[in-house]
Amino acid sequence: MMAARRMRADARRNRELLLEAADAGFGEYGVEASLGQIARRAAVAAGTLYAHFPSRAALVAALLRARHDALFELGDSLPGKEIATWVRAVTAHAAAYRGLAGFLAAGLDDAASELHDDCARMAVITERLVSEARAARLLEPDVTAADVLAVTNAAAWTREQVGGTQADRLIEVAMRGFRRGPG
Repeated sequence: MMAARRMRADARRNRELLLEAADAGFGEYGVEASLGQIARRAAVAAGTLYAHFPSRAALVAALLRARHDALFELGDSLPGKEIATWVRAVTAHAAAYRGLAGFLAAGLDDAASELHDDCARMAVITERLVSEARAARLLEPDVTAADVLAVTNAAAWTREQVGGTQADRLIEVAMRGFRRGPG
């Protein structure tokens, strides 16, 4: 098996400039920001952007890599009884850029997407937490990971549109509805 080639210093610098420009561009315009504008902001040619990131999803995935790793570490460390902590963390993550929640949701359904594996891992962590919470009788037996992810996406959209206070309220109301009642 051939070892991966080391990236030249100028290529590495261009990649970092592109990631910085993408962070700024997505922060300002959302994940649908113009890739041409991102390349110009990084002071590189559009071809350089596409050489490093052949698609928007590849750019988003590279930009989110460290954030995903931190999110997965948190999720892997949480017990089921702390599912609300996970929901809040995923919501905040998915609202980092306008449109990111929808982009991530689409990545789960697209096996060819560069985001698919990370989105699938979020779903697996969510499923584990839901299963543990149901087994501990903390959630109603019919609550599914899909239900929790739907609330997470709705809360992320709400955070993007009207702010964190309303998103936090949505999470609290939904989690209260998911909790197992007496009997």
